[in-house]
Amino acid sequence: MSQASENTYVFDVTTANFEDAVLKASLTTPILVDFWASWCEPCKALSPLLDKLAAEYNGAFALAKVDVDAEQQIAAMFGIRSIPTVMLVKDGQVLDGFAGALPEGQLREFLSRHLQPLDAAEDDTPEPAAEIEAETPEGAINRLQQAIAAEPDTASLKLDLAVALMHAGRTDAAAAELDGLPANLSVDPRAVRLRSELELAKAAAGAPSAAELRARVEANPADAEARDQLGVRLLLEGDPAAGMDQWLELLKTQRDWNDGAAKKRLLAAFTTLNDAELVGRYRRKMASLLF
Repeated sequence: MSQASENTYVFDVTTANFEDAVLKASLTTPILVDFWASWCEPCKALSPLLDKLAAEYNGAFALAKVDVDAEQQIAAMFGIRSIPTVMLVKDGQVLDGFAGALPEGQLREFLSRHLQPLDAAEDDTPEPAAEIEAETPEGAINRLQQAIAAEPDTASLKLDLAVALMHAGRTDAAAAELDGLPANLSVDPRAVRLRSELELAKAAAGAPSAAELRARVEANPADAEARDQLGVRLLLEGDPAAGMDQWLELLKTQRDWNDGAAKKRLLAAFTTLNDAELVGRYRRKMASLLF
């Protein structure tokens, strides 16, 4: 059953049109992706609100509907764990998102953080961004700690602090802040990305050098641990394609090794990388091996 309405800016997504309708289209127009299912009652409450806002925003974003039962491949690529889940995709990457059926007021607040209706007056004053860009990691940490002291019940500030700690290289402190977040923030795209960054950093911390790992893989191509660690090293040291190739090889030859670690590594890489074309290419490669 289709969930797309007659709204010009709302459409159904399938595996066949996903690349063009979502990944490529998001290079020019942000795409709000709604993951739903026919049996999901909260989805039925959320859908008309999203349709209404898509019409109201008049093309500032397009609304893509993904039936997770019919399109399990797409849901798997995005690591969907519960529905409804909504993700905002821009330039081929997940920019933000939320889980659950938010009320209209919160939906408007979410959209306003990233978008303005096309018929709204344009006022793109950049001064706050300029200030943040000039801020040092430690300065951001200090500012956020002070803000949390003033507003201890504002959980989003704690997520901001976790991200700032990660940027400062303070992984243990970042992990502690992340673990302390309330459940409703656990699916926030920034939290998902941070969790992936922490997992990769942890894996790299105890790994041998890339040269040593490469030698081990060449000597024994079936050495799954070495191949996995080599993927992590290559990804974090600036060669993400070569790193992901290692996990694709594991997915091809030892899919179930270490509880499906290769798929988990690839999903973590997709979350952390900022190269839309590269991520899209490797999503397709992963999907071709899984389905």
